[in-house]
Amino acid sequence: MTRGGKNVLSRRRVLKTGGAMAAGAAMGPLLLTERTIAQTRTIYVNTWGGSWTAAEEAAFFKPFTDATGIRVRTVAPVSYAKLKAQVQSGTYEWDVTGINQSEWLRAEREGFVEPIDWTIVQKDKLFPNAVFANGIAYCALGTNLAYRSDKFPQGGPKSWADFWDVKKFPGTRSMYNNAPRTLIAAALADGVPIDKVYPLDVERAFKKLDQIKPHIKVWWTQGNQSQQLIRDGETDMIVMWNARASELKEQGHPVELVWNGGMVSTTMWGVAKGAPNRKLAWEFIQFAVQPKPQAEFCNRLFYGPTNPKAFEFVKPEVAKQMPTYEPNAKQMVVTDPDWEAANAAQLQERFTQWLAS
Repeated sequence: MTRGGKNVLSRRRVLKTGGAMAAGAAMGPLLLTERTIAQTRTIYVNTWGGSWTAAEEAAFFKPFTDATGIRVRTVAPVSYAKLKAQVQSGTYEWDVTGINQSEWLRAEREGFVEPIDWTIVQKDKLFPNAVFANGIAYCALGTNLAYRSDKFPQGGPKSWADFWDVKKFPGTRSMYNNAPRTLIAAALADGVPIDKVYPLDVERAFKKLDQIKPHIKVWWTQGNQSQQLIRDGETDMIVMWNARASELKEQGHPVELVWNGGMVSTTMWGVAKGAPNRKLAWEFIQFAVQPKPQAEFCNRLFYGPTNPKAFEFVKPEVAKQMPTYEPNAKQMVVTDPDWEAANAAQLQERFTQWLAS
């Protein structure tokens, strides 16, 4: 999959006990200690919940437990703030996370990331460009415009400019409460070409955001929430992750996904600095990035594998619904993890203040 002779994923370095434990899990995320983990051979994985976690369970967690005897428990949702807080406090809810590449790079630069344990991770079983900022590439994820086709029988919005056009495309709108993704959408709506987004003109993007802010019904924070909003008809058009939209369409809901102006980024597997179960965590990651587990995950949720050999096990009809499929990829912004990691904190602070104003 190429754009202008360059591989899209590689442009950014791959894109870029018993009863007591059960009772504890029922009461909420279990705070981990070195002793607890050592006794139980259990790892805790930070996940997005819902269909994302269900796909992980089938593709990664159950097969890994079957192969190793190491149990996997999950804690949702994914949170950079939680990663930072647990490392700083020394009180851990999870060992492993699957997080956006730019946020992972930011965490690595701030000292919240466990170095790859090369006594466990086998270099000869990794794919080219797998390693980034002491994490290993997981999947390619698109953040896209989606809309309900039943609300637009004459054809729905096909670009971010259309999303901003409340007269031509009236209806309720929802956006992702994430500064970089929202600002990129605003820049594209204002006419910035997909290959000229970076460095982002922040002032221009915020000025464009001012125009759409009164028309946003919900600023969502979790994938399940985005699905519920458009599935139940609470919103007519929405910013959402590509596989979440495709899943709804597969289920028979009138949801259409727009590739034009989508934003493709890489999700990373990584281990929190000082995580109690870090050695077992690296065993899990080594397992999860192999071709068949990656393909199994992406066959269930239509994100793109980062391991090239995984495509040998991806269904052709599924591959066409991924952000790594060439006709889709050539319409999308390839996010810049270096720029975003350097600017994310300031952007999010300003964005939060802007939302509250």
